[in-house]
Order: sequence, then C-alpha cells, then structure tokens
Amino acid sequence: METVKLIAVILAGLSAVLYAYQFAFIPLQWILSARKKQRDAALFSVPRKTCAVLISARNEERVIGDLIKSITRQTYDNELIKVFVVADNCSDGTAKAASELGAVVYERTNTEEVGKGYALDFLMRRIKADYPEGFDLYFVFDADNLLCRDYFEKMVAKAEEGFDIVTSCRNSKNFGDSWVSSAYGLMFMRSSRYLNHTRSMLGTSCYAAGTGYLFTRKIAEEQEGWPYHMLTEDIEFSADQILKGRIVGYCCDAEFYDEQPVTFRLSCRQRLRWAQGYIQVLKKYGGSLLKKSLKGDFSCYDLNMCIMPAFLVTVFSLVVDIILSIMGFTVGRTFAASMLSVLKYVLAMYAPLFAIALITALTEWKRIRTTPVKKILAVFTSPIFMIAYTPIAFVSLFTKPEWKPIEHCVDGKNLSKRRKEEQLPE
Repeated sequence: METVKLIAVILAGLSAVLYAYQFAFIPLQWILSARKKQRDAALFSVPRKTCAVLISARNEERVIGDLIKSITRQTYDNELIKVFVVADNCSDGTAKAASELGAVVYERTNTEEVGKGYALDFLMRRIKADYPEGFDLYFVFDADNLLCRDYFEKMVAKAEEGFDIVTSCRNSKNFGDSWVSSAYGLMFMRSSRYLNHTRSMLGTSCYAAGTGYLFTRKIAEEQEGWPYHMLTEDIEFSADQILKGRIVGYCCDAEFYDEQPVTFRLSCRQRLRWAQGYIQVLKKYGGSLLKKSLKGDFSCYDLNMCIMPAFLVTVFSLVVDIILSIMGFTVGRTFAASMLSVLKYVLAMYAPLFAIALITALTEWKRIRTTPVKKILAVFTSPIFMIAYTPIAFVSLFTKPEWKPIEHCVDGKNLSKRRKEEQLPE
C-alpha cells in the first residue's frame, strides 16, 4: 500500500516538474509584453512574395467558398496569391465550388492512403509538375478557415524577418455553439497567447498546429512532395524541422478563424486521433528530441513535452489513484472514503485548469466572439473538456490509429448572421 502511494506521489511530482514551465509562461508573457514593444508589421513595407495557398478538402462544399472569398479580399496584392485545392476523395461539389471561385483544383481518389498528409503530398507534387517556377511562400489552411483581411500582409512580413516557418493566431468562428466548441476556443486562445506568443518573445521555437501556417520555398525544394503522413502530420513536420535547427516563428497579429466540433462525440474522435498521432511522432522523433534536449535545446524539450504528452503521466497517475482507492476499500475503508480519494484527485486536476481558463477568458475577453454568459460558462466547462483527455488518451494506447474527417457546417447561409453578431471577418 505504501509503495503504491509513493508511486502516486512520484508521478504527480514528475508531471508538475516537467510541465511547470508552461504555467510560468503566463506571468512571463505579461512581463515580456510590458517590457518589449511588439513590432508592428503595418509600419513596414511588405515585400512582394508569390504565395501558394494549399487547401486539403474532403466534402467541404459548404464552407470552402467562404475561405477562398476571405483570401481574395486580402489587403495583400491578390495577383501574388494562387489558391490550390486538393479535393480528396470527395463525393460532393467541393471541386466545383472551389474552381468557380478561381482556385486551381486537383481531384484525388485514393482510399488506401487516407489523411491530410497524403493529400498534401499529392498536391505538392502536382504543383511542382505544373508550376516548376515554384512560389516564395506556401500557406496551409483547412477548408473551414476564415482569414482577417490583413492576414497575408502580417505573415509575409514576419517571414521576411528570416523565418522559414511561421504560424499564426487561431480564433474560433463558432465559440458559442456548445460547451465543447467553447472549450476548443479557449484551448487555442491559450495556446496562441500564453504558449506561442511567449515562445516567440523568448526566441525559442513554436510549432505548426494543423492549419494557419506557412513555409518557404527553401523547405519546399528540400523535400519531395510532403513526406509527413502520420495522423498528426503537422506535429511530425514541426518535429522534423526543429530537429534540423529551424525556429518556427509566430505572428501574433495574423489572426484566422477556425470551426470547432460542437458535440462531445466528435471531439472524442478528433482528440483520439491527435493522441494516437502524438504517440506516432513520439516513437519516431522522441529519442532525437530528447538527445538535443539534454544538450540544452529548449525547443526540443518543449516539443517533446507536447508530444510525450502530459496525458500519459496523467493516465498512469489516475490508474495508481484508482488502485489505491480499491486497495483501501478492500482493507476496510468505506466505499465513500475510497471514492472521496478519487474525487480529490479529479478536483486537483480541475483547479489549475480552471485557473488557466479564467485567465485566458479575462485577458482575451474582447477576442472571444460570443455572449458574456457563454464566456463565463466556458470557464467552468473547459476543465471538464481537458480532463476528458485522460480516458481518451488511455483508449488511444489500445486502439488502431485511423484518420476520419470532421464535418464542418458553419457555411455561407448562417455566416452573415454570425458576422453581425460575433464580428467575424468579411
């Protein structure tokens, strides 16, 4: 019994030590922001760079048009932007909707190699064959995204500072649709402001996360197609590039909007894929990241902590705590006392997550596009969403990795109303 208790204490302490820096990032961001004026890209002339927009879309007929329209409305010279869409195993009018708005569309049918990584690989190879002159910058978006009008100006200016990869500020276009979408929204806002922004100010690397990032011609020419095919191909790409010594920059002024799942079932499916993808990346790159971490490379340590990830320690801690409760029950403790022990553990997880959600909501209040009541409710429900990662992570250890698309439905029919009520970009 005492041995098991000791293991529980060690695991809890290990988790606290490994991830303490992420909590320290919050006050550190405030201090650095107060001392350091952020460079305003609008004050500088934006260089003329040719830009290729890469969009992987599977049955996204309802939303892809709004993304392309937000690209054509950019303040950046639209003659320098070329939109490419891979209609990946589509059974709807995605290809037609995109081509009618001027995008170059390639249709792909491959039910064996499934996933965004394979679709981007196909798209990059087709672009290289049809546009051998290439492009200066390559932007990656998901079909459900919306861009603020100065997005390209800000990102191009940031890349001009010497970054081969730049990621941007992620907001939510359906924050108030459900407690699940609001939890996603707070999670990405916290990641943008209190992780990526702090990393940027410290001069360490961020990482590309799913959508809303660019990479340069140099990277495109270094590799054949897009050689990242894991379930989390974005994290695989980041790990590979960080190990090569590159710093992934962050542009806090370039904001885009993303649609989040609204049901808990869909979120579980998506996060299960993420958890499985992190494990895939960990197996391939974890050792190399650890070696560079031990040599003092904080970017490698930081990324390793993100893919290791915290939930594995949490899973084992929870299992140990349940074992303790069962053992206590079998040696004479009441059922209520045993369950109280588990409840204390859950509350110990809830408290710091609640504090993070509260700080994020208060400091990002104006950027959250929903009603005040829903903002407040999100602070209380967000920790539940995050704690749910624990059983999802546990399941990911025993299930076969599989990519499944997430349906998006915030389309043009209801977007006009949202723009007026929630101040979404045109």
